[in-house]
Parts: sequence; C-alpha cells; structure tokens
Amino acid sequence: MNSKLTTLIQQGMALHQQGQFEGAKVIYEQVLKIQPNNFDGLYLLGLLLAQNNQWIKAADFLSKALQVNPDHGVCHSNLGNVLKAMGCIEEALEHYNQAISINPNYAEGHYNLSVTLQGLGRVEEALEHYNQAISLNPNYIEAYSNRGNVLQALGRKEEALVSYDQAIGLKPDYPEFYSNKANVLQALGRMEEALLSYDLAISIKPDYAEAFSNRGIALQALGRMEEALLSYDLAISIKPDYAEAFSNRGIALQEVKRLEEALVSYDHAIRIKPDYAEAHWNLALCNLLAGNFNDGLQGYEWRWKNEKIHKPNEVRKFSEPLWLGAESIKDKTILLYAEQGLGDTIQFCRYVSLVAELGAKVVLEVQPPLARLFKSFEGVSQIVIQGEPPPAFDYRCPLMSLPLAFNTQIDSIPNKIPYIQPPLAKIERWKIKLGAKEGLRVGLVWSGGFRPNQSELWGVNKRRNIPLEKISKINLSSINFYSLQKGEPAESELLESCNKHWKKGNFYNFTGELNDFSDTAALIANLDLIISVDTSTAHLAAAMGKPVWLLNRFDTCWRWMLNRNDSPWYPSVRVYRQEKWGDWDEVLERVNADLLLIKNSQQHDFSS
Repeated sequence: MNSKLTTLIQQGMALHQQGQFEGAKVIYEQVLKIQPNNFDGLYLLGLLLAQNNQWIKAADFLSKALQVNPDHGVCHSNLGNVLKAMGCIEEALEHYNQAISINPNYAEGHYNLSVTLQGLGRVEEALEHYNQAISLNPNYIEAYSNRGNVLQALGRKEEALVSYDQAIGLKPDYPEFYSNKANVLQALGRMEEALLSYDLAISIKPDYAEAFSNRGIALQALGRMEEALLSYDLAISIKPDYAEAFSNRGIALQEVKRLEEALVSYDHAIRIKPDYAEAHWNLALCNLLAGNFNDGLQGYEWRWKNEKIHKPNEVRKFSEPLWLGAESIKDKTILLYAEQGLGDTIQFCRYVSLVAELGAKVVLEVQPPLARLFKSFEGVSQIVIQGEPPPAFDYRCPLMSLPLAFNTQIDSIPNKIPYIQPPLAKIERWKIKLGAKEGLRVGLVWSGGFRPNQSELWGVNKRRNIPLEKISKINLSSINFYSLQKGEPAESELLESCNKHWKKGNFYNFTGELNDFSDTAALIANLDLIISVDTSTAHLAAAMGKPVWLLNRFDTCWRWMLNRNDSPWYPSVRVYRQEKWGDWDEVLERVNADLLLIKNSQQHDFSS
C-alpha cells in the first residue's frame, strides 16, 4: 500500500473511532476510488455501514473485502453479524464457522457463533462455544452471562448461578447479571436469595421494570401478596405497556381472591399484546374460578399456545380434525386422549360415555398407571396406553376440551357418580387383607407428587402439601388410617418417621403394593373416607363416589371454585379451605373436630 493510501486509512480510522462517521465514510470512499480492491477500505467502510444499520450495503462491502482476502477471520465474523441482522441465519453461521476455522483462538468468533446457535435453540452447541470463548478470554463478561442463560435453559441451574457470579465478579455494577441470577434462584425455589439479587439489580437500575415484575413473582411465592402487588405496580408505572407485569399482577390478585381486579389486569395485558397466550390462559382460569364457564372454557383452548403448559416441540401433530362438538360423529371413530395430569384424566373421562352416546366409536388413550383401571370403562371401544400408536380414527379431542365440546355450565356438569369402578377381584383381595372391620377406616394423602423437571410447579406443590408431622395431628384413637401416599419425597419421609409422628399403632402403609390406580381404587373401595390434599387420588376416590374431604390451599385450583365447601364436579366431596395463606393448622382443627363428631356419633355421615 502506498503512503498516501496509508495516511488516508489512518485518518479515516481516527474519525471513525471519534464517531465522526460521515467524515470517515468520505475518506474510505476516497481510498476506494484510488484503489477499488483495497481490503482496508472495503472492510472499514463495511463496518461503518453496519454500525449505522445499513445492512445490505455493509454486507456488499464486507463480501468484497473477503474476495480480496478470504482468510480474514474477523471480517468473516463481522459479515456473519450483518447477515444475522438481515435474517440470513444459515449464511451467518457459515461465516462464523469460517472465522473460527481460520483462527481457532478467536474468542469473539466463538462468542458470535454461540449467540446465534442459542437463538436457534441449539443450546448444547452454544454452550460448547461459550466455553471456548471463555477459555480463550477468561475476562469475557458477556460470554459468562450468556453461558448462564444457556445452562439455565439446559436445566443446569446450579452451574448457571456460578456463571452469573463470574460475570458479576468481572462487572459488579451491571444490573442484568443480578436479575438473571435472581431468575435462576427463583427457579430453584430459593426465593429469599432471589429477592436480594433483584434488589441489587434495582439498586443499580432503579427503573428496571423487568426486575420489579420478577421480584413480584418471588414475593408472591413467599405469600407476601401486598408487597408483590406493589412490585408489579412499580413495574407498570415504569413501563405502562408491560403486558407481562399486568398478567403477573392478575395472578396475584386472583390468588388473594380479588377476581374482578384480576380480570381487569388480564384484559390490560391482552390489549397491549393480543397474542399473549399466557395472559389469555390466566384469564380463562380466572373466569372458570369465578364460575364463568362460557368465557373460561373458550379461553382454556389457549393452553396449546402457552409454552408453560405445552412446549411447542411437545404438542402432538394430527392430520385428523379436532372435534369440539360441532360435527356429527355418529358412526365415526374418535380418539379421546389425556394431555395433562392423572387427576385431570380421571376428572374429565366422565365425558367419555356422553361421546359414545352420540353414536361414535371411542378410542381412549390414557397414561400407563390408569390403563388397567379404565379397561372396562363405560362407552370405550378400545383403550390405548399413552405412547403406543392408536388405531385409525376420524376425529380427535383431548379430554380437557370435552367440557367445551358439550357446552358445560355449572348446572350441567355430568356428575353421574360413580363412573369409575375398580376390578371386583382386587376389591375382594383387599377386603381379605384388611380383615374384619373395627372402627372407621380413613385413607390419607398429604403430599402431591414432586416433579423435578418442572420447577414452575414447585411453588404450587409446596403450597398444597402438608408436612407429615402436621397431618398427624388428626390422629384419633379407634380410627384406622391408611396411607394412600405415592411419590417422593413423601413416601421416604413416611418410612423414616411414621412412628415418630403416628405412635398409636392405628396407621397402615400398604402403598408398596399399589402398582397402579386399579390397586389404589380397590383399596379405596374398602375404606370409609378419604382425606386428601388436591391430588389425583382425591379425584379417583370422588369419581368412585367415596366421601372425600379435600384439604385445599388458599390459592385454590379453579375446579374447586370459591366460597363453597362442596363441589359441582363430585357430590361426595367436602372442601376444607385455608382461610389464611399457608395456614393448615386451622384447617386440620376443623377436620379433627368433624372426625370427632363422626367417631362419637357412630354414624358415618361425611357430607354435612
């Protein structure tokens, strides 16, 4: 390069670095007039245009620069950035890969490739290249932070915390790092620590709306509802079009039973963001809780677009049409299939016989633990176990959509009870095993199943569960109690500490012999009363027509509704609700008093 071109390039770069883009552009163009294939002129002008979001022109000049010097890794990486901004993702990946192929020690090239792979959901590959970037540049702050995001997406939350802490150590005044760390702590159920981290983020950035909203979620999980509502209000005051904060606020209002205000908050979220599936879903649950089945059941269909309920890659694809009650299904085959929990399947399979009455041949697909119980279910032509291929069918409908298909209202809920019958042979086997009946037999469930891969449900599980030590306070002599408790950690807790909490020799645990729900149902058939938190076992007993005393958390599930101690779904259910958030003692006092009345009266009337 001649001295004149060298001087021009240096002058252009000086202006460029000072932010005097127009002056720099003029000089770079002058260089290219003198020497059209000058690499520095093409490359620097391409960078300048990219900095000003002139993506097409930038891509043109960077491409020309690579024609001059195809082995310039940094240019490949920058062209990748431009192509990515243009939406040409595959081409961008090619250039990022070319950049690190030319220079495997190019940390920024690995980082740029990682960010793009992360955006494509290829998180394992992204993690590999973030690790490469960090090994090459141990002070690469952004790589630590983004690696934390990837580790969180992979469910490796403890490692994510380490990565965020490394980013914070390098840049302790960056609020997003504290907020990201708090999100992971929240997902781990470490709410107090999450609050501290959100507060640190807000102390650095007082107008951090996202941190205020997420802080509200943590406060809500701790039962500090008024503080949570204040935190959501602060988020909204900072960012009035913050749909997520309005939706979160609606959940908090719903949980403290201020339903009218919750509905307004959800409506705000949807007006801001009409396709916001989670807000539509929350609105539907609130309507159902309020007894508005018309809007609630319609809105419930938004679950298919709500990634917290059904992740896109988990939603089943069908070529057969969805049936929601409009078409005649006489002489047609319809697949009815479970899509959520075991309790949901038990509750909504009551509609199966109604579908059969329309003249359809019903194929019912259920989870494996329910298959034997449903083997002779009324109206079913064939049972299919979830995961097995179903036979050919004309229509299909998920069980949770059947209330909509039948235009269900509170006063038209099909509650022909019992609609589940355990095998007679198993009932007889348990009758023999339990022996001669002496006193009241009560089945107990105090804990819902723990799902380690669904951290979003941990808070609900914690609120609905009762410690074994606490549930044992309803122990009355001459009443025999039978554990129906399946799942960890409750089963292990029972084995380790039953004698400590239940000392009178009137507690029996046969759950090791309960291999599926047909076994559980047969045992229930030999009991007088089931006392249970909100679990599938409560649904099973109620569907059999057994008396069920449901121990219900303050922030109730929509199906138990509000301000009533009975259930329109199950005539044999009596609901014992928490009057205060988290207060099981008062609930158990009422249960204990009612058990005493029944024990003393010798009349097993569980309904009043």
